[in-house]
Amino acid sequence: MKCHKPQTMVAGMHFVQEDFDSALLIRGYGDDGIRIGERTIHHSIIVTHRQIIDDWRPGRLEELQAADLEPVRDLGVDILLLGTGKRISFPAPALTAPLLEAGIGVEVMDTAAACRTFNILLSEGRPVAAALLLT
Repeated sequence: MKCHKPQTMVAGMHFVQEDFDSALLIRGYGDDGIRIGERTIHHSIIVTHRQIIDDWRPGRLEELQAADLEPVRDLGVDILLLGTGKRISFPAPALTAPLLEAGIGVEVMDTAAACRTFNILLSEGRPVAAALLLT
């Protein structure tokens, strides 16, 4: 297994040392955005082992609706990591039930942990998606 170690903080952004090359690796995350490759995204996103969906609607967990998670069913993933912002906060079970019924596991964690876990699963070649809320 490849090791990912936090390197440093710059203006509240954590950096991750990677031992492999991937355009979809989350290279940094913080209050002001998520850096994937050379691009910093300043709003909620879904990132998978194949693509970035950067027009994801909800800004906060309180705004999340079941319809926001529907696209995940068609992404060809086994697991969704739901990053709920600075703190872990669980959505209503009805929001994630359709994914569980479709055979997609859902793990809820704070966004920093979701970013780190995504990188580990990505490095293992797993079909994974992360829905990341910044606040």
